[in-house]
Amino acid sequence: MTSRTSSDQPTSIPCLLGPTASGKTAAALALAARRPVEIISVDSALVYRQMDIGTAKPTAEERAVAPHHLIDIVDPTDVYSAAQFRTDTLRLTADIHARGRLPLLVGGTMLYYKALTQGLSDLPTADPEVRAALDADAAREGWPAMHARLASVDPVTAARLAPNDSQRIQRALEIFMLSGQAMSTLLAAPARQDDAASAWRFVPIALEPSDRSVLHARIEKRFDAMLDGGFIDEVVKLRERGDLTPEMPSMRCVGYRQVWEYLDGTVDYATMRDKGIFATRQLCKRQLTWLRSMTERVVIDCCDPHATARVLDVIEALV
Repeated sequence: MTSRTSSDQPTSIPCLLGPTASGKTAAALALAARRPVEIISVDSALVYRQMDIGTAKPTAEERAVAPHHLIDIVDPTDVYSAAQFRTDTLRLTADIHARGRLPLLVGGTMLYYKALTQGLSDLPTADPEVRAALDADAAREGWPAMHARLASVDPVTAARLAPNDSQRIQRALEIFMLSGQAMSTLLAAPARQDDAASAWRFVPIALEPSDRSVLHARIEKRFDAMLDGGFIDEVVKLRERGDLTPEMPSMRCVGYRQVWEYLDGTVDYATMRDKGIFATRQLCKRQLTWLRSMTERVVIDCCDPHATARVLDVIEALV
């Protein structure tokens, strides 16, 4: 594996990125069969314990092929931020490299990848008192009214949020209340960098479809497999805990919110299935938009029957 040289060149770290159902796990495990790797998950849903089926979490057998990191690390009641991901990933990358193994980043949460490679904006941390006040206002006025309030102070952010996107509306209002500045203004400012990231050159290898209908068919097949595999029972058990709500980030994960609605009785089974598949396709679309903004990425067609072999060739040439 490439290491730091006397000219202080950063070490190349392969990052296997792509939308849901693009074959990232298969390619990562194929590489693990070839060389000693440790996989760092770049996935905001896999961090949660007790959420296995709906997140398509690697199985115990798959995780036995190579060590996996940043999976099952927080409770569904907790929040795991992009800042925490960045700190954890930089530490893990250094530790894995020191063990003489190859760190391999795998996932599709592009916000995490952006935070890792571009640094973080100086946004204020969460304030429980401010959030409680906003929740109280929302209980009285409704989230569409809170969205209108956001539009009056941060029209740029409000324009990209749905009127009922409670989590993001609350965060944007919280930032304005704490800083006196719009979140869009703060995000547009140059991000903070640090020395911890300078040792590494994270190289994005993107699995993207030449024919999006192929990926859509895979998404539908996988969602049906989740339902057949006990996804609804998984959400039932999560609800039975009594400490989770549909507004929490964990329960807002694609699939979980739709099954939660079904268990609430607000939609029937067929509607839940259709909405879950549609939401997954929308997630895929957003992931591809993020990826295509990375001009430095190496693109592999995930519809190619030899996609895994092509990924391995790229990584072997890189490291």
